[in-house]
Amino acid sequence: MPIFEAVRLALGMIRAQKLKSFFSLVGAFIGVTFLIGVISIVNGMDRYMREDFAARLFGINTFTLRYRPFVHTGDVSEEEWRGWLRQPKLREADFHAVEAALDPDMLVGIESYNQVEVVVGTRRSRSIEARGVSESYFRIRNYEISSGRIFTPQEEEHGANVMVIGSEVAEKFFPGQDPVGRTIRVAGFPYRVVGVVKKQGTVFGISLDKFVLAPYTSQIKKAVNPHQIVDGVIVKAPTLPAMEQAMGQVEAMMRSRRHLRPVQDNNFHFETQADVLTFWTSFSRILYTALPLLVGISLVVGGIVIMNIMLMAVSERTREIGIRKSLGAKRRDILSQFLVEAATLSTTGALMGIVTGILLAKLVDLTTPLPSNVTVSSILLGIALGVGVGVIAGVYPASRAARLDPIAALRHE
Repeated sequence: MPIFEAVRLALGMIRAQKLKSFFSLVGAFIGVTFLIGVISIVNGMDRYMREDFAARLFGINTFTLRYRPFVHTGDVSEEEWRGWLRQPKLREADFHAVEAALDPDMLVGIESYNQVEVVVGTRRSRSIEARGVSESYFRIRNYEISSGRIFTPQEEEHGANVMVIGSEVAEKFFPGQDPVGRTIRVAGFPYRVVGVVKKQGTVFGISLDKFVLAPYTSQIKKAVNPHQIVDGVIVKAPTLPAMEQAMGQVEAMMRSRRHLRPVQDNNFHFETQADVLTFWTSFSRILYTALPLLVGISLVVGGIVIMNIMLMAVSERTREIGIRKSLGAKRRDILSQFLVEAATLSTTGALMGIVTGILLAKLVDLTTPLPSNVTVSSILLGIALGVGVGVIAGVYPASRAARLDPIAALRHE
């Protein structure tokens, strides 16, 4: 029997026996829907983490010197955690030492941060992040200014109470107004707004625009870096090899400053985008390992259902098989007919699952912070699984139909 004729008969059976066909399709439908939806979300998150998240939060060719790890890539014991807390804090003197040790083409900045209360007139908020930073911080983070300017090195040197604010802070406290030149009180001290940072957007639904930036030498130090303690010294290099070389220089300099012997471990930490990517790679590997198992269970159940439905079809169509054999149909004709019917059932369910999976991925992308990325490879995999499950599930019913004796089949009631 020509394959197209077998497909046409299979589609006709789906239309004629809607309830049986539904149960035949449901296993492949659920399995492929889950496959497309989850792979699309994981692929989208993977691309987002590698191309956007890590670069925006940590910077390209950028590392941060901290007194302890702020990003944990595995289980941390209580003893290890206590050891980190006992490590000496970073101070402004370390920032100046790093700045002096590196070549002039390296950008070196400083940052300290804390949640503070921000007040403008009668409006106030306690969920704004205040950062004490250096002038170079804007170039390291690639912040663009939508209104006004950044503070100058002279304002940083003299500890002027000037401030650059995020776009969400500008919208909250100065709706419909230009914030530049206005006064904003942060942690009880007044600051003159000199600029507004261009909107950064969100990361997994968390706003990147709820912050205020002031020179680390200004009164902001009372709220974020008292006693000249800082949270991080940031270094941005022009290339990756230059960054790795700079990390080696800073490590040697910090070990010398802290009088560490060769056998002693570092009591400071370097943080790069590789830290968060290492964590994400481990997590995504778990997802990609668990995904085939979950999809496989659904497809096995779907294959069993298709096999049972096809066995029922063989039983119901025994006389039809006998008539066809008596008219000259060969075993391979009967075998191919039932195999194609089973594959058509499963592939139809897979195609419906692909459409539903794509819609599910788009819905997640539009309504949640999770990104999604539907790939051609996942669609082709879904089709291949649909055909494969149908063929495997149809082998036994098809071979049973092909082995029927035509005379016994014609006598069947």
